[in-house]
Amino acid sequence: MAKLTILVLNGPNLGHLGERQPEIYGSQGMNCVPDQVNALLGEDAKDVELVFDQKNGEGELIDRLEQAREEGVDGVVFNAGAYTHTSLALGDCLAWVKIPYVEIHISNVWARPEKIRHTSFIALHAEGVIAGFGIESYALGVAALVRKLMAGA
Repeated sequence: MAKLTILVLNGPNLGHLGERQPEIYGSQGMNCVPDQVNALLGEDAKDVELVFDQKNGEGELIDRLEQAREEGVDGVVFNAGAYTHTSLALGDCLAWVKIPYVEIHISNVWARPEKIRHTSFIALHAEGVIAGFGIESYALGVAALVRKLMAGA
């Protein structure tokens, strides 16, 4: 089997995970995600290349998703941050680039007091949504997506 390339893409204000609002987002940074993915996937982890990126701007995220399509990325684990709840443009982009993706959130957005966080404009075409498991949400998203992609291969 060819190696799967998974883009782990973060939206605005997520470039400082581990430092930013640890009471909501925890104190771990993205550096622990590869080890968590390896633990979840075991032997299958050798067939996965993780590419990490973060963009603060809505247009930059759209550009990165279009680039991922051109690069032939196999899947995306996407935390769009606040754009999840506001961006029709990101939802439209995800619909047309047709890259399998998992929407993830560090916190349980449905337990947050701000009602706007209970709506997602990017979930419609997602393979699934994972929320509320802290930084481990990324590893869970990667593992779920990889297993689905491998099953379909």
